[in-house]
Amino acid sequence: MTSTSLGVFVGLATLDVIHRIQAPPAVNEKITSTDQFVAAGGPAANAAVTFAALGGRAILVTALGDDPVAGLVRADLDRYGVEVIDAAAGTARPVPVSAVSVVESTGDRSVVSLDAVASEVAPPTDLDAVIAEADVVLIDGHHPRMARAAAESAAAHGIRAVVDAGRWKPIMAELAPRVSDMVCSADFRMPGTEDSDATAAALVAAGVPTVVTTHGGAPIRWWTGGSSGSVDVPAVTAVDTLGAGDVFHGAYSYFSTRTERGMDERLDRSARVAALRCSVVGPRSWMRELPSDQTRKR
Repeated sequence: MTSTSLGVFVGLATLDVIHRIQAPPAVNEKITSTDQFVAAGGPAANAAVTFAALGGRAILVTALGDDPVAGLVRADLDRYGVEVIDAAAGTARPVPVSAVSVVESTGDRSVVSLDAVASEVAPPTDLDAVIAEADVVLIDGHHPRMARAAAESAAAHGIRAVVDAGRWKPIMAELAPRVSDMVCSADFRMPGTEDSDATAAALVAAGVPTVVTTHGGAPIRWWTGGSSGSVDVPAVTAVDTLGAGDVFHGAYSYFSTRTERGMDERLDRSARVAALRCSVVGPRSWMRELPSDQTRKR
């Protein structure tokens, strides 16, 4: 492993149009936001931005195409140090645009967007070569053909593959047997399970080497190598929770490349990065607050 870790992030990139509001609008009500932001979004894209902010080299494999909106997404990702491999280059396709509202008093967010769960975009021809050089691969389950190919390549090369399991997607059934880490939200459910504990047990029983479940402000639970444990989450005043889970996954991917980190420390440091994100308004402002000894600021 080189001193600068290489992370390959496979999945969704969107354009997020974010409005901060005092309260959600009523039916047929038009309201004025108190602030707005425009930035690249999506689970894999946000995780890649986080990985780069922490000091790694991040490559995002996604599908943008030649839509004018794609240029805005690329420009933001380039600004924050993320290299983009566009599997849809030269084609015309709609880039998902997310309409995001964040309530000022709580930091809670609502998102309306297209996604890429049913995308048929094929993986780029050089995907295996790119993954072969990686220290870690993150897959968010969007663009299923690319997700499947990435998991297979990572397994073939013996590279840690982390799944961002925010919600169930059909491709997850194929990814779980091939990856090393399933990092699940409390809302993620394997088919036939009723709660997050049952989902985690099902993944462990299926042979997933490492399973992690986050629970918002409650402790993170983990299972790996026959051991299990929990890690407390820092208490913060949440003012903006948009992308906090994505930030956690990006930090988890980064700290997993530092082989001296045990599971508790890896999760503790990842949780601190995610908590920082929740405590700062805006999709990128939190990065300026990262400790100077572990980030390259932009």
